[in-house]
Amino acid sequence: MRRLLVALSLILVAGIAGAHAQSYPSRQITLVVPFPAGGSTDAAARIMAERMRALLGQPIIIENIGGAGGSIGVGRVARAAPDGYTIDIGQWDTHVGSIIYKLDYDLEKDFEPIALISNNPQLMVAKKDLPADNLKDLVTWMKANPGKINFVNQNAAANVSGVTFEKLTGQKVQLIPYRGAGPAMTDLISGQVDLLVVQGAVALPQVRGGKIKALANLSPQRSVSMPDIPTADETGVPGLYMSGWFGFFAPKGTPKDIIAKLNAATVEALADPAVQKRFMELGLDVAPREQQTPEGLAAFQKAEIDKWWPIIKAAGIGAQAQ
Repeated sequence: MRRLLVALSLILVAGIAGAHAQSYPSRQITLVVPFPAGGSTDAAARIMAERMRALLGQPIIIENIGGAGGSIGVGRVARAAPDGYTIDIGQWDTHVGSIIYKLDYDLEKDFEPIALISNNPQLMVAKKDLPADNLKDLVTWMKANPGKINFVNQNAAANVSGVTFEKLTGQKVQLIPYRGAGPAMTDLISGQVDLLVVQGAVALPQVRGGKIKALANLSPQRSVSMPDIPTADETGVPGLYMSGWFGFFAPKGTPKDIIAKLNAATVEALADPAVQKRFMELGLDVAPREQQTPEGLAAFQKAEIDKWWPIIKAAGIGAQAQ
């Protein structure tokens, strides 16, 4: 009798879980953007939320939670109920580079990958009146003017980029902490800071508008979405690379059926020509179809961790106050 009751209980729980997954979503979904409004993460999240709302039949509400390189917002998701109603748009900074912070969650174990959204070339951009138009000229100017370059440190990617730049060039920069790319871009445009490493979604509109200038794309190859911007290899600092990407993550333990529904909506949104056009305008390259699966994102993140964590640890990079 005891075994029968246990079996019936398991069947009942499975039935409830299955019914829950079938009815999902029955209310609004919160998409945590772990940076302030106005940055590249926020822009991509809003494009996806707008399209996925129609596909899922429920509103997707953006919640901007900035601070500590995005780790505060991601921590909110790690602690959320695993029911599919709280997810985050993660990236290199938050799901790889945030190892530089003292985290109260595990980047490899506390999340369920949903889909890789895009690969995002990182740009090194400069204030409009900086007397250098490429990396070679920048290094030459820095040698003649030591200690005069301010380098924005708004996230882990910028921190690693700044340290890597110093190692490759032998030149020192003054890292200036910022809470996000939006505020940093505002100060770059006004000339209060000199250099910023940021995703094209933030930089391209300002570059195309003549308000700032792009010194290099920090990718090994030129980007499809910004083919006119040369790489660091081409402009004088070979090996100055920084990875950029966006992906959706849910709390660990979120049912597979719910992950599948979120994945299907993501894939369909990314296949929409209108979404692809908006991504292209922002300098975002839509991820290859095979990486748009939960397994594809999991493998991609694992490869990024295996590549970058040893570099970060070897360089002794730690968090600065933000």
